[in-house]
Amino acid sequence: MRKYEVMLILPADADDKVIGTATDRITQVLAQHGGKVEKADRWGKRRLTYEIGRQSEGFYLVVECLADPTAMKELDRVLGLADEVIRFKVVVRAA
Repeated sequence: MRKYEVMLILPADADDKVIGTATDRITQVLAQHGGKVEKADRWGKRRLTYEIGRQSEGFYLVVECLADPTAMKELDRVLGLADEVIRFKVVVRAA
């Protein structure tokens, strides 16, 4: 198992329901593959460096997790299909 960090940008007007849905989706995918979410940190609404889909602000969410590379491949696919996610990035954390 490796440590990963997933950063998501959600719409700026995201409420607790949308944020909870994104977090639950990550937790569910990782649990199916034997991984787990260690920490979910809400950074809040921030201005984007450049517009993405005519949006200049987004809600940032950072999730730290433990998982296998196959689980992260599936998570990458699922987040790419999620309507509420504007952008996301998965990074392997150093031990």
